[in-house]
Amino acid sequence: MRELRQPRIVVIGGGTGLPVLLRGLKQYPVDITAIVTVADDGGSSGRLREDLHIPPPGDIRNVLASLSDVEPLVEEMFQHRFKTSNELSGHSLGNLILAAMTSITGNFVHAIQEMSKILNVRGKVLPAANQSVILHAEMEDGTIVSGESKIPYSGKKIKKVFMTPTEIRPLPETIQAIRQADLIIIGPGSLYTSILPNLLVPRLGDEVCRSHAKKVYICNLMTQAGETHGYSASDHVKALYAHMSCAFIDTILVNNEEVPPDVQLRYKEELAQPVPYDLPELFELGIEVVHAEIAYLENGALRHDPKKVAKILYNLLITETKKRYKA
Repeated sequence: MRELRQPRIVVIGGGTGLPVLLRGLKQYPVDITAIVTVADDGGSSGRLREDLHIPPPGDIRNVLASLSDVEPLVEEMFQHRFKTSNELSGHSLGNLILAAMTSITGNFVHAIQEMSKILNVRGKVLPAANQSVILHAEMEDGTIVSGESKIPYSGKKIKKVFMTPTEIRPLPETIQAIRQADLIIIGPGSLYTSILPNLLVPRLGDEVCRSHAKKVYICNLMTQAGETHGYSASDHVKALYAHMSCAFIDTILVNNEEVPPDVQLRYKEELAQPVPYDLPELFELGIEVVHAEIAYLENGALRHDPKKVAKILYNLLITETKKRYKA
């Protein structure tokens, strides 16, 4: 008789989209592992990375907060950002605590593990690598832009992204999590600066390709100036495939809800527009398309609805695990 266990989900990404998704998923009886980018070099993370020679803590901090099970005030304190005129200005308390814990334990991964205990985190949070990496973009005109925070502001179209140093080692825990996963979720998040920096870590992307788990890509709701201007849903997929050694996506989740005209107008000022899901091109790529009303407005910004998205993903997971047990 097979031992019953919680289904295993691996979520790969970074930026603001990943924590939103995780807040929804943690409400379900699933074993979550979040693999988070370490390419960030802007703001508080960039300063700590440069001053203390540690991986950037910001994306990790947001994911820890989203998976935490503590009093709201404790989470608010962890996420508190100082607004002063001295060197504390712009730093969040959580970033400083992670930096301090890294100094105490001597290891960024151990620091995350200790913070996970303190915050009663539901699941595992792992950096894509236990070191800082530098993200570079080769533009269509052949120029190279270095630094995750600089790439979207180059004013040029991205041809491909790559990372240095060339010797980047994934954590054994991330490899194990991918191999044991029942469902692998890619995104949501900035295509070139949040998602691909994870998949480009040597062996990590290869393991995703080899995994027998169902792989779901959560397509962004809006295009992003400097990264995906004018991209359709299939363009996002093709960009992922162009950087990988395989066509690895089984299912894409897209929003089919009409974005209100006034919201579109606000985004137009940022050179952003709703991502069109081009069904014929997606079907040609051999991808299952799940489209639903999965967006909501928060302070004028369009976000993925964590409850709706999590419900869809959980249903996909249950269907997939039932197939496996029958097999």
